[in-house]
Amino acid sequence: MADASVVHSLWTTAAQAPDKIPGPKIEYGQLAPTLIVLGAAVLAILIEAFLPRRSRYHAQLLLSLVGLAAAFAAVIGLAAGGYAGSKSRIAAMGAVAVDGPALFLQGTILLVSLVAVFTFAERRLDPQAHGKRVDSFAAQAGAVPGGPAEQAAVKAGFTTTEVFPILLFAVGGLLIFPAANDLLTLFVALEVFSLPLYVLCALARRQRLLSQESAVKYFLLGAFSSAFLLFGIALLYGYAGTVTYAGIADVVDGTVRDITPALAGTMGNDALLLIGGAMVLMGLLFKVGAVPFHMWTPDVYQGAPTPVTGFMAAATKVAAFGALLRLLYVVLPGMRWDWRPVMWGVAIITMLVGAIVAITQTDVKRLLAYSSIAHAGFILAGVIAATPDGVSSVLFYLAAYSFVTLGAFAVVTLVRDAGGEATHLSKWAGLGRRSPLVAAVFAIFLLAFAGIPLTSGFSGKFAVFKAAAEGGAAPLVIVGVISSAIAAFFYIRVIVLMFFSEPKPEGPTVAVPSPLTITAIGIGVAVTIALGVAPQYFLDLAGQAGVFVR
Repeated sequence: MADASVVHSLWTTAAQAPDKIPGPKIEYGQLAPTLIVLGAAVLAILIEAFLPRRSRYHAQLLLSLVGLAAAFAAVIGLAAGGYAGSKSRIAAMGAVAVDGPALFLQGTILLVSLVAVFTFAERRLDPQAHGKRVDSFAAQAGAVPGGPAEQAAVKAGFTTTEVFPILLFAVGGLLIFPAANDLLTLFVALEVFSLPLYVLCALARRQRLLSQESAVKYFLLGAFSSAFLLFGIALLYGYAGTVTYAGIADVVDGTVRDITPALAGTMGNDALLLIGGAMVLMGLLFKVGAVPFHMWTPDVYQGAPTPVTGFMAAATKVAAFGALLRLLYVVLPGMRWDWRPVMWGVAIITMLVGAIVAITQTDVKRLLAYSSIAHAGFILAGVIAATPDGVSSVLFYLAAYSFVTLGAFAVVTLVRDAGGEATHLSKWAGLGRRSPLVAAVFAIFLLAFAGIPLTSGFSGKFAVFKAAAEGGAAPLVIVGVISSAIAAFFYIRVIVLMFFSEPKPEGPTVAVPSPLTITAIGIGVAVTIALGVAPQYFLDLAGQAGVFVR
């Protein structure tokens, strides 16, 4: 009865003083990068609704590029204004952090997305359908694969320009994810970028059924991971009585001042904290693609349209690792002795499974998927360091890795046969003789994945392994070096296949791309070599951006 009277008095108080409900205080300037991208996404939907079909492609491409470039300029403006350092703060009533790691990761995500838009917009790789150029996406997404509606859409030369607004909504969610400063914002951001990605995975023009199967697998497993995350959030809220990162950290450390009777009853319950923290970590490790939450990765990477795979492999990893870093370093630093042994185990099996299983793969996209799993393990070594150097090394690795990945998948789109992309490894035999430039570019990306000196991969691996060794995780570094050696075997095997095998007469051809894909691959090569030859400036930048605001 007492509880009912309290609730009743709250209602009557609120009714008597309607002017006392505080309005939200939103710092629009500090949230500008995300707001610009989401605004561009809404405009893009209006373009889909009101512009004639023949004008949509160019309008969408221009709007996407301008929106992402303007958002990147906003990130640079915030960083130059001191928000990456002395002025870093919590914005939007405690929901979003504006600090060095958030701005660094947002800048990386925006640059990756900008390059990904070029691969999305490519329309010269597939042969023309009924005299009209087509892209990598289904002519009419809602039509039954191979049915009369799809055939009519292909005949009419339709293209799915909706991929641009869907991409922008995904980018909007990805920008919030590493900057989220409370668990509810984290969950909302997760859904905002996951749902568009589920849709994009189902939109391949060729191999429609495989594409739709990959999207359903991703959706079902993604729903499981979201459920784990949400249940973990509920348990952490039950433990700490708050969803804000700083609030939970204070209860974990025992430094909370205002202890209510309800909080006093739960804050001693370590089971809530440990199970809740573990479930939230599981949700994030799924997005990262760490073993044993990696099962979706090879199937989804293989079935999704290759431009989507490249974007997903690069941008999602950046955002998910950013969120993981913030959770471990801001919310759970007081539980370091609890989470470090678990993360040790996850990192070791992720590195070994990714490297060993990749050797058995016969499909280029599946091989790159297992490679990305191994790289998740290498990045986790930097996360486990639990030092400022660990944070900056992870930031640098993410920036370097994302451009190598995008470039590699952009090259995969070029090698084609009558059925579309020729992703079976046997078809890449002799590619170096048939098209030496494309094979050489792909070899550069493979050497970067392998961590060969003078590529960005070497600089990134050296940074995370050094941070891990200094953070007391030397055995982890030894496993990492062994895994790198195993992984180098299958990267070098592909290079040998391309340059030292005889090309088959019925082998695939290399399509001549438009300047869009050439630009995407060129940027990938430039960043890979620049970060390998002269990494110090970017390492310093990551070092300056490595401090989380509390």
